[in-house]
Amino acid sequence: MSITLANFLAIVAMAVATYGVRLAGLLIAEHIPQTGRVRAALEALPAAVLTSVVAPMALATGPAETLAAAITVLAAFRLPILAVVAVGVVSVVLLRLAFG
Repeated sequence: MSITLANFLAIVAMAVATYGVRLAGLLIAEHIPQTGRVRAALEALPAAVLTSVVAPMALATGPAETLAAAITVLAAFRLPILAVVAVGVVSVVLLRLAFG
């Protein structure tokens, strides 16, 4: 397996951009107010990012995945996070078997 120069440079550029964003976040975090609306927005950010990653796959892959996502959301209202993950994994496996 070989890698072209263009591919290598793209990988290096992505790595630099990724670490640059992380470093910038660390450097500017102390200058962001941690109260009021900003705090509420920062607390909502992880759920928003997770939703933006999961929702397209849950809705675009098939009925088993869509139903498993709905079951997982319902489980999240009552169960701790580790149990929710287990419910999600088990439900998608069983539903994929059922929908064949």
